[in-house]
Amino acid sequence: MPQGAEWLVILAIVVLVFGAAKLPDLARGTGQALRIFKAETKGLRDDEDDKKKPTTSTGELPAADDIAEGEIVDERRENNA
Repeated sequence: MPQGAEWLVILAIVVLVFGAAKLPDLARGTGQALRIFKAETKGLRDDEDDKKKPTTSTGELPAADDIAEGEIVDERRENNA
């Protein structure tokens, strides 16, 4: 990991390469990219969690006695009957 003086050298090189006028735009773009990346990874984790949890049509977890192994329920057939 760079120490204090090394960070100053890195910062000086960045200023020379990009110029002082471009640094705010560069920082803004980096911040937006990180926010988007964070939101997308959170969305992927939420999708994985949703696939692991059984839910009812209202989105609530069913009670333990409401779950029957091998039971297949088709709501469309129940509503048409």
